Amino acid sequence: MNSRLFRSFLVTAVVIGATLRIALPAPGQNTPSAARVPATASATTPAKAKPWTPPRTSWGDPDIQGWFSNRTEDATPLERPAQFEGRRLEDVKGEELAAIKRQAQERTVNQFKNDPLSAPEHWWQDALKIVDGTQAWLVVDPPEGKIPATTAQSRVRAAARTAARRGHGPADSWEDRSLYDRCITRGLPGSMMPAIYGNSYQIVQAPGFVVIRYEMIHETRVIPLDGSAHVAPEIRSYMGDPRGHWEGDTLVVDTTNFRDESAYRNANGATLRLIERFRRVAADKVLWSVTVDDPETWVKPWTFAMHLTIDDSQPVLEYSCHEGNYGLRNILSAARAEEKKAADEAAKKSIAAPKGAAAQKDVPAQQR
Repeated sequence: MNSRLFRSFLVTAVVIGATLRIALPAPGQNTPSAARVPATASATTPAKAKPWTPPRTSWGDPDIQGWFSNRTEDATPLERPAQFEGRRLEDVKGEELAAIKRQAQERTVNQFKNDPLSAPEHWWQDALKIVDGTQAWLVVDPPEGKIPATTAQSRVRAAARTAARRGHGPADSWEDRSLYDRCITRGLPGSMMPAIYGNSYQIVQAPGFVVIRYEMIHETRVIPLDGSAHVAPEIRSYMGDPRGHWEGDTLVVDTTNFRDESAYRNANGATLRLIERFRRVAADKVLWSVTVDDPETWVKPWTFAMHLTIDDSQPVLEYSCHEGNYGLRNILSAARAEEKKAADEAAKKSIAAPKGAAAQKDVPAQQR
């Protein structure tokens, strides 16, 4: 998407937003009065905070709007590390969790500081905030925190992909690079997962719709809440086809119809189903979970979860990845330079070999 088209999209979005009178809450506006602790209390009676009540939109839906980030979970492993074998996620907390986060921070920072080819410093400064992370790993079901085994069908597909790649280098063509490298998509749920930068998301609501904007790759999901059926199976897209509904205070989003190229963890795009749940659990936090269900890839469904934190200092910015994708251009040009170097060295060896053989003939046999 070029800049002019992107600006046109933004203008259209603003007009639609004005028509629907959508207004994001100002900082602190999502904190209902019931959640505030009284400023004063009796000297003899301790103050009691009233139970927190999730806010509502003007039309009555649970209000989950805002600018969010999950950058504090950068470097949090997806599965339970071996050091926590036999332990529950909720038991790893306090100073132990803080120590784990400090170690993850050090690894992340050192990875970039000690690599001369790494991203510029301002890209990975978010790693300095991962010590605020709330969990030691992300998989919450199965309880052991491990992704279930893959199916026989999945292993057959993986072998076929490997065979199809045989003879191809990692950068023979732009098609050898990931959709992320090519500025096309990070897919789902990848677009919501922590990365070294661009960890901002915006959730906007209107009657009958929820919209999620992702800073990374500037993708937007429009989620209808009207109870309509998914599109026909042959219509598939990188981010899938979402349909949402409310279960109490929880937004449940059922997404299907994925393209194979973007299906999560090499799942089967035709059979993959992702069930997301968004529930505001505090004035500044939404708990987001994803159940991954694909009987063609895993022996049973599995779920991971993390908190999204309101961060008004991190608005969604224009990503502009395609406008001068120097990363992809440099990857391909570097591969061509390496190929030329290898070809030149091979040519030099082929020229030198005959001379050496001829000289060998002139040496007396007793000296050989």
